[in-house]
Amino acid sequence: MFLRAQNLTLRLPGGDMDCVRFGAGSNTLILLPGLGDGLRTVKGTALPMALMYRTLAKGYTVYMFSRSSGLSEGYSTRDMAAELSRAMEHLQIAHADVIGVSMGGMIAQHLAADHPEKVGKLVLVVTCAGPNPTLTESIGKWIMLAEQGDHTALMDSNVRRIYSEAYYRKNRWLIPVIGRLTKPASYDRFLIQAKACLTHDTRERLSQIQSPTLVIGGEQDLALGADASRELAAAIPHAQLKMYAQWGHGLYEEAKDFQAVVTNFLADNR
Repeated sequence: MFLRAQNLTLRLPGGDMDCVRFGAGSNTLILLPGLGDGLRTVKGTALPMALMYRTLAKGYTVYMFSRSSGLSEGYSTRDMAAELSRAMEHLQIAHADVIGVSMGGMIAQHLAADHPEKVGKLVLVVTCAGPNPTLTESIGKWIMLAEQGDHTALMDSNVRRIYSEAYYRKNRWLIPVIGRLTKPASYDRFLIQAKACLTHDTRERLSQIQSPTLVIGGEQDLALGADASRELAAAIPHAQLKMYAQWGHGLYEEAKDFQAVVTNFLADNR
């Protein structure tokens, strides 16, 4: 199965878009990553992504899309959803289940509202319908650190807010090393995407979502707060809600049953 892992670059009118594809299932699943895409796209990650999401890949052909290279100042999450829709058409993907994590979930909300014919089941992971004080504080700090060019401090703040305290204590010694190795040549993509998170607002559009939806949140979420997931689930018709008591924003990596929860939802024919 993993030999089918491919790295792709789509040539689209609005700019190139990095994409990876893996798995060999007859159904299609789209994964949309979070704000970290602003620092590094999915380029070249097909094999590690296939290994990470091997449970999901068993029944699907999986695509993971980055945002395009054509991002410009003022680009919104809805603009990014329109761009994703064009990428689906380019690849002749008429219909797919969609998992959106954090900022990817913001984009997925717009895709489902604007193109209900393209979205089957929808999984929204640690995301929100609009900015709240927790989100504004966390992303505001990341924007400030990016503008200062302090990549180590940016990575430290990111890890503190996304992962559990135990994970942070175990791995914090690596942060200065990672900071030196991963600092981008420019923060432009990151800043455009971060500002799009601050202006994201689907609160008046969530009732338009027709897809069967699962919202997954963490009670310890320090990046956007636990209430964001509850509010999202309450506003989407018939949405299911799964809250992890012990995990925060990084639950998609830390919760051992995360992929099983998602797989069971996607396989449920109710």
